[in-house]
Amino acid sequence: MRAIQMSVFGEADVLKCVDLPVPEPGPGEVRIRLHAAGINPADTYIRSGTYAFFKPKLPWTPGFDGAGIVDAVGTGDIRAKPGDRVFVAALLARRNTGTYAEMLVCDAEAVHPLPESMSFAQGAAIGVPSITAYRALFQRAHLQPGEIVLVHGASGGVGTITVQSARARGARVIGTAGTPDGLDLVRCMGAHSTVDHSKPNYLDQVLALTDGRGVDVIVEMLANVNLEKDFQALAKYGRIVIVGSRGSLEFTPRLAMMKEADVLGMAVWNTTQQEYVSALSAVAAALESGVLRPIVGRELPLEQAAQAHVDILKEKAQGKMVLAID
Repeated sequence: MRAIQMSVFGEADVLKCVDLPVPEPGPGEVRIRLHAAGINPADTYIRSGTYAFFKPKLPWTPGFDGAGIVDAVGTGDIRAKPGDRVFVAALLARRNTGTYAEMLVCDAEAVHPLPESMSFAQGAAIGVPSITAYRALFQRAHLQPGEIVLVHGASGGVGTITVQSARARGARVIGTAGTPDGLDLVRCMGAHSTVDHSKPNYLDQVLALTDGRGVDVIVEMLANVNLEKDFQALAKYGRIVIVGSRGSLEFTPRLAMMKEADVLGMAVWNTTQQEYVSALSAVAAALESGVLRPIVGRELPLEQAAQAHVDILKEKAQGKMVLAID
């Protein structure tokens, strides 16, 4: 089978397309013939060998998210059966042979039905983004119906799902993006209001939208750039959840003191097994009911995984970047 494999840590060019043996499922495991794999920014950090949460043994095939058709199942009580359309969310799986490949073996618990109304590319956009959004909003910020939430970077793979999830919970949603197309997408996802974060003093607009009160929750995708400024738009007793950061910053603690605000870090790697199962159950129900609709951005062929790792850190995201697997 074709697969992407890395034998050393480094830049994107360490990702090579190779031929590997087809993996065999063991007890409690499922094999899937993949049609699409999701690309996450964390994949690039892992590839570099500097990611604090995970450093794989080499050689390694990247990828935690994917979608395809069940090809074979191991022994044991397994709900999935050959021929089922499924999506894979294998971040915390005990075994995961990597979704950047034509075939994948992983724990049966990481495999979930993919609604007929959704494409395989959409299925590959579910795993990490959906769990991240759910954990940020409900397990960390404890978002309540009627609260106001600001989603920074709302047009990306995580952002679009965060907007939909918050709206479905009964929150009032303000989303930011940096391009006209991105802002249109955020509105289509259900945001009540949108703000262009490339404009100077854009947080003044957020305050105006809340009659000067500020928002209850901020989901922050780029804390090293935005965190200190976020307090301008935060209501008293508000919460900021840091989903992403790509550097350091100077921070004035008095800003948090003045509003008795909570600054909450989050990482899906810290999710307990119970929290992970709970989040995936909620996500699967939202997919089935049609409340949640994953948005696919760029699709690249499997062989261009290295280019995808370069592009995902440079481009203004609109939906989830995926690899198409023939």
